[in-house]
Parts: sequence; C-alpha cells; structure tokens
Amino acid sequence: MRSVSVLGATGSIGESAFDLLIRAGGPKTYRTVALTGAANVARLAEMARALQAEIAVTALPEKLDDLRAALAGSGIEAAAGPAAIAEAAARPADWTLSAIIGAAGLPPGLEVLRRGGILALANKESLVAAGGLVMAEAARSKARILPVDSEHSALFQALGGESLENVDSVTITASGGAFRDWPLERLARATVAEASCHPNWSMGQRITIDSASMFNKALEVIEAHEFFGIDEGRIKVLVHPQSIIHAMVSHRDGGSIAHLGAPDMRHAIGYALNWPRRAPLPVPQLDLAAIGNLTFATPDETRWPALRLAREVIRAGGAAGAVLNAAKEQALDDFIAGRIRFTDMAGAVERALDACAAESGFGDSPGDLDAVLAWDARGRHLAACTAGAA
Repeated sequence: MRSVSVLGATGSIGESAFDLLIRAGGPKTYRTVALTGAANVARLAEMARALQAEIAVTALPEKLDDLRAALAGSGIEAAAGPAAIAEAAARPADWTLSAIIGAAGLPPGLEVLRRGGILALANKESLVAAGGLVMAEAARSKARILPVDSEHSALFQALGGESLENVDSVTITASGGAFRDWPLERLARATVAEASCHPNWSMGQRITIDSASMFNKALEVIEAHEFFGIDEGRIKVLVHPQSIIHAMVSHRDGGSIAHLGAPDMRHAIGYALNWPRRAPLPVPQLDLAAIGNLTFATPDETRWPALRLAREVIRAGGAAGAVLNAAKEQALDDFIAGRIRFTDMAGAVERALDACAAESGFGDSPGDLDAVLAWDARGRHLAACTAGAA
C-alpha cells in the first residue's frame, strides 16, 4: 500500500488532495502518514479520522488541546508547532504534498527531500526563496520533485522529457485575477474583500489576492526558472481570462505544444499523485465548442509591476528571490490588515529590494536553511519599514 502525507491539508489545495484520496478509496488504498494544518483543527481532525492518519499536526501550539480533543479515541497522534510539522514531514512516506502557503513551507519541504521519495510541490515559495538549495537537496538524496502549480505541472507535461536545447520559449498563463478589467485609477481603492474573489479558481485568500496583484504569477516566473533551468528571457506570460490553456512550450522548429484543461487543481494534484501513470480523475473533459473562444493579451506591467520585479530578481540572482518573497508576504500582511493600499504592495516590495541591494547586495544563493531564514527576516523588515513610504 502506498504511503502519503499532506502538508497544508486544510487549505484549498489540501482539500482537493483530500477529495482525490477519499475518492480513490481513502485508507483502503493509501496509508496516510501525516496531515498538517493551522487554525482549522476541527477540519484537520475530521480529515485525519477519514484517512486514518498516523499523526495530525497544527502549526499553532495554542490549538494543540483542541486538536487532541477532536481526535480523542481515534488513536491518532496529535502535535503542534513548526518543529512538529518538520518532524512529521521527515517521517517516511512514498508521496508527500507540500501545500503550505508561504516561506513556512520550506523547512518541512526540505525534510521531505532529505529522506527521499516524491515531493509534490505546490509551495512555490520554496523555489523562489531557495531554489538552488531545494534542487541541490533533491539531487543529493535522489528525491523526485513533481510540480503541482497548474502552470508548472502543465509545462512538465508539455515538455514530456524534451531537451531544453530544442525549446525556444515557454509560456505560462494568468487569468488576470479580480481586477484585470478595472480602470487603473480604481485599483488604489480596491478592498481586501474585492481582491479575495477570483473569477475562475477556488483558492485561499492569500493566493487569490496574489493573483489579483500578479505576484502569484511573478513567483511562478521565478519558479519556472529555478525548476526547469530556463533563462528568464525564454519565460513568457500571457493573460488568458478563460484559464483553459495553462502553459505552452514553443520549440525551435516553430511548433508549440500547449496543455489545456478545466481550471481545477485536482488535475495537477492527481497527475502528481498517480505519476508516471495517468488515472481517471473527477475533472470534466473540455468541450471547446461550448467554450467557443479563447483570448490572450500581453500583461501590462503598469497594472502588474510584480512581473517586472520577478525578472529583475532572476537577473540579480543570489538571495534576491528570498528577499522578494519575504517582502511580498509582509506587504500582503499589511494590505490585509489595512495598513497599506492594494497598489502599495508592489512599491513596498520594490523598495525593500532596492534597499537590500544598496546596503549589501544579494550575495550568493543561500546555501542552507539558516541563511535563507536570515534573508527572509531581512526582507520582511525592509518591507515593513518601507511600506509607510508608499
């Protein structure tokens, strides 16, 4: 029986993974080693009971008593805190989904890689903040990383093992988020509630707001560079409101291969879960005649400056990705808390990057977790200090 763990089980991606595991037979088909979550311990316990997990872990120590109470009589171990999440991730499992949002997903992801196995990676921040470290650890332990972001899963499938020497460019698509059709002058007045409503995808609040600001796509540009080893100039972004084409590989001979599918994360998760084979998934087949039209546009970097910042970070190298990711997370916190406007986020991130470059530069790519966390702390501090200058 194949063993699995899900880190970030109670988020939107974790919920989709849970749906697939239950549909596939749950504990009759998979041995669930660990499930982790955060504040929603009632749901975490419900999932753990349904999958008969060995351990359930909440990131919040103050929620441990609630988790233990919810698991009473089940025989499922309960634990809490970041160290407990890392320990759970280190427990042997054939397949582990990393769906924790933000830089918090890096330490447990590294634990998975150190013990080998398959890491199904939805935590793009790991590659943005520490791409060199993550890929080096995977190579050392011979672990396999399978991308679970819909765009990178699509690239992985469209490449099909093709040599990058034969590839002219790759394209990832973006819906444009909640504000793609808003007048620019209205964006400064956008509320958290408005930014939290995605037109196509059902996602958590933070990633939905990142979609509206295009920071999510900015991180994905860096992720594509780190995971596939593709030069920044060969990574393109297209605004595609229908979210049907997720990515495209253009070859040197003029031909292109695109990956199409419904906007449903269960495809990318299910592909990684069943790889290298393909299994039936509860994802609707496309009816292109019913869809009728697919449209595309070049993204406007005046509306979405995050894309420009991503390319500058790739060119800067070193720890620039760690600083950008940390500053972005801090700016998002500030927007959600009402301390800055929607349009102030990119400015806060850019000023943090500029301040860091002016003070010390970005140095070499961080070689260990402590170095990444130090740069992360620096990026958050600079973003918090510069947010008021917006």
